[in-house]
Amino acid sequence: MATRSEAQAWQSARLALRLGRRSIVFTALLIAVCGMFCLALAVGSVSVPLEDVLRALLGQATSRPAYATIVTQFRMPRALTALLAGAALAVGGVQMQTLFCNPLTDPFVLGVSAGASLGVALVVLAVGTTGASILAGIGLLGDFSMAAAASLGAAVMLLIVLSFAQRTQSILTLLIVGLMLGYAVSALVSLLLYFSIPERIQAYINWTFGSFGGVTWRQLPILALLIGVGLALSLALVKPLNALLLGEAYAQSMGINLRRARLGIILSTALLAGAVTAFCGPIGFLGIAVPHLSRILLRTADHCALLPTAMLLGALVAMLADLIAQVPGRQIILPLNAITALIGAPVVALIVMRQRSLRDAFSA
Repeated sequence: MATRSEAQAWQSARLALRLGRRSIVFTALLIAVCGMFCLALAVGSVSVPLEDVLRALLGQATSRPAYATIVTQFRMPRALTALLAGAALAVGGVQMQTLFCNPLTDPFVLGVSAGASLGVALVVLAVGTTGASILAGIGLLGDFSMAAAASLGAAVMLLIVLSFAQRTQSILTLLIVGLMLGYAVSALVSLLLYFSIPERIQAYINWTFGSFGGVTWRQLPILALLIGVGLALSLALVKPLNALLLGEAYAQSMGINLRRARLGIILSTALLAGAVTAFCGPIGFLGIAVPHLSRILLRTADHCALLPTAMLLGALVAMLADLIAQVPGRQIILPLNAITALIGAPVVALIVMRQRSLRDAFSA
């Protein structure tokens, strides 16, 4: 009896320690995100004192009238976009890595990026704009059309892959089919570029560099709505995601409808990645690196804690990458995808090298 009591006490202590660690990590990330958000409003090509940032946010007069415009019209929507996009890509990466039990997958693994890029390419190459930021001048319908084109392209790609998945029980087959369809759609984009005029080609290339600075206040509610729906759907899938950690056979034994779970995970990821791609371009590496960093911080793969942590950490890393890309104090802006690659590539390489096996990446 004493041994059993000791075991129960040990389990209770471990549970308390785990919950305490989660609380500390979550609180620290929340504070860091708030601090980085304030820093994103203050730092840029023009340095704005923190007191002027606070005055601008409160609607009060700043020491220089231009400071209020810089903070409210340019830096605020950019910071909010980075926050939303980082959270969306991180959660999408968590879902895809769990679905395929592969630490190297990201939200675009099943052709989301290619499908969304095709939708955006059709719009950009047809109207000759640089993307959603210029379509804002057309009005709300133009903004919605851009987001809808990318989201629909991503969703259609994944639904096609899902239809193949219904004919096979192999998750590896689903992954291969998705990759091949992605290559095929990318080829269509290449053909569109080949027959386009140089100005439109350059506009599309600029869009592929990725940027959080092209979203205006008019577009931001649409982006926030799409990402909010995708995040809500992902949180509703916590139980199936946890069950899939132990394999599909275990998930079925727990009463999980695998077909419905796959469809939900895929639709959620398509919505998240498609919306971000529509407004910001195909942002790479955040969806791969952030889920691993979240697991390391929490030392668990429980999605009840992993998804909220990934949201905060994804937002933090996205705002940091955007801040670096702006080169504070300079009048140049670096390609965002170059910065995310420089941050994400070493992280992913180190994480993969330190794992004894691929499955170890999901049991930290």
